[in-house]
Amino acid sequence: MSRSCDALAGRRRRPAIRRSVRGPLSATLAAAALLWLAHPALAQQAPGDAAGFLNALSDTLGGAAGQEGGATLSGRIIQLIALMTVLSIAPGLLVVMTSFTRFVIVFSMLRSALGLNQTPPNMVLSSMALFMTFFVMQPVFEDAWQDGLRPLLDNAIDEQEALTRVGAPFKTFMFANTRPKDLALFRDIANRDRPDDAPPAALPQTPEEAAWRDLVPAFMISELRRAFSIGFLIYLPFVAIDLIVASVLMSAGMMMLPPVLISLPFKVIFFVLIDGWYMLAGSLMESYLPLAGGG
Repeated sequence: MSRSCDALAGRRRRPAIRRSVRGPLSATLAAAALLWLAHPALAQQAPGDAAGFLNALSDTLGGAAGQEGGATLSGRIIQLIALMTVLSIAPGLLVVMTSFTRFVIVFSMLRSALGLNQTPPNMVLSSMALFMTFFVMQPVFEDAWQDGLRPLLDNAIDEQEALTRVGAPFKTFMFANTRPKDLALFRDIANRDRPDDAPPAALPQTPEEAAWRDLVPAFMISELRRAFSIGFLIYLPFVAIDLIVASVLMSAGMMMLPPVLISLPFKVIFFVLIDGWYMLAGSLMESYLPLAGGG
């Protein structure tokens, strides 16, 4: 009986294994067939001529044979891998090189100060911080597009020069919003391997003199410091409301009643009456706008 059950289970597993193997294999064969049919050089190869097929595929991906400056197949593959890598770390670059960090931390601390656990939800706060980041960073994005990406698409510059031009506006933005003290910290740590008798490296005075390895972490801790400073100022009036409500409840003899339960509506109406969202969003964006231009 056990042998028959095992045999039945094995027959059931075999189709599933065949389907799991057949899916990626079918997709690979389909992609190869599309490449073979899409290019005339591939279509002219005989089905059994594997060497000719590979040579034509290499010419298709790497440029025509003998073309001056044409990229090889390995070069194209490396460029594709680099592009996929950049796309995969794009969310991280958005966090570490823009104003998104300050916005999302301040909004989260505001929600905690109000005593609201899930209102507004994380999706709303992140979306608002994201669109405010796009608003503040628009001059930087425009400079990066005009100076770097557009000439690259027009084949006026190569990839290395385009990368330098695209990074220049972001470098200017981060340098303008980074404390010299934070930048000096990472510069000194990076130069610890220098000889003892070597003169100390001068602090960068322009964005071009600052190194990426020093500027990016220095910008991050500067943003965190400013965000926590703003959060502290936001907390103060709401803590005062909590203390007033707690004192009133204690004097009334209602010690078993949680003060947070009573102070929550007062904190919400206080924030609404002073037009808190208008004041907070405006102050956050105005702290960046005079320095946002990448050019």
